[in-house]
Amino acid sequence: MGPTGFYPVLGVADVDASRRFWVERFGFEVVFAVDWYVSLRRGAHELAFVAADHPTVPAGFRTPARGLLLNVEVPDVDAEYERLVVRGGLRPELDLRSEEFGQRHFIVADPAGVLVDVITEIPVGAAYEDAARCPSGS
Repeated sequence: MGPTGFYPVLGVADVDASRRFWVERFGFEVVFAVDWYVSLRRGAHELAFVAADHPTVPAGFRTPARGLLLNVEVPDVDAEYERLVVRGGLRPELDLRSEEFGQRHFIVADPAGVLVDVITEIPVGAAYEDAARCPSGS
């Protein structure tokens, strides 16, 4: 099963500063923003930042130096969990779960310690409805 999306999520100390830099300097648009996470897009290019110390970043990886996550969006995260973790033997750094902010996901680490967050989007919960934004023209 191939990915349906792929973009970097960088663990940073100051999410808002990173957002401002990429929006002001490179013309990215905000598509989702809360105090601990921002997702940006410019055309087909996507980039996101997460607070390196947020609870969805597994313990032991909560520093900017090791807080890099690569998101891989797939149509069926449960099937990927079965393939990669149950049958494939990868150890989950964050076990499969659904999040109120609109993701069902799990996280594994590659051999270099880079986190790979395997995700299927799900409906955003009421607490996050105002945070989800569509870029201009969409």
